[in-house]
Amino acid sequence: MDKNEIRTFIARRAAQELHDGDVVNLGIGLPTLIPNYLPEGVNVILQSENGMIGMGPTPEEGKEDPWMINAGGGFITAVDGASTFDSATSFGIIRGGHVDVSVLGAMQVDEEGDLANWMIPGKKTPGMGGAMDLLVGAKKVILAMEHTAKGNPKILKKCTLPLTAKGQVNMIITEMGVMEITPKGIVLTEINPEFTVADVQAATEATLIISPNLKEIK
Repeated sequence: MDKNEIRTFIARRAAQELHDGDVVNLGIGLPTLIPNYLPEGVNVILQSENGMIGMGPTPEEGKEDPWMINAGGGFITAVDGASTFDSATSFGIIRGGHVDVSVLGAMQVDEEGDLANWMIPGKKTPGMGGAMDLLVGAKKVILAMEHTAKGNPKILKKCTLPLTAKGQVNMIITEMGVMEITPKGIVLTEINPEFTVADVQAATEATLIISPNLKEIK
């Protein structure tokens, strides 16, 4: 799979986790592709931590409004009925538990659901942003990410980078499979038929628990 195929595969599978009427916050990068693959009849309400609920699709080139951007600085549109507000109100929504699902990327995630997704020591970083609040405030946290980085595992026994939050991740979706974080560890529940269980384990530092009901990703 090339880079675009991987991103499409992950976004399409992640879209299946969203339900009609969910309030959803999407992290920058790969998660922003998810609305392109929502199942028919599923309409979600997209929230941005810089102060909007009711984000629409990316505008056509040449029709961007410089006043309409998401938290990552990308141009956006608004659907009918959208609302804009200050950042304090936006984080009140997040911290108050009104976001149903947050989908983020990751540098590292571990067996306990700890997440590191904002910095590598010694390198320039844009900062943690709203990720810490989203991880703690959202009802469900999904990581949509590539399984490895330059061949190195990202799903670890224990994160080594500075954490964004501890024990908040519920699900991991990669090009290799779908995994759920449980008190017993990381359970592989679905697998890309292009890979074997041995392939997935070889690319994962954490010891995976293989679900007795393991199925192929559709």
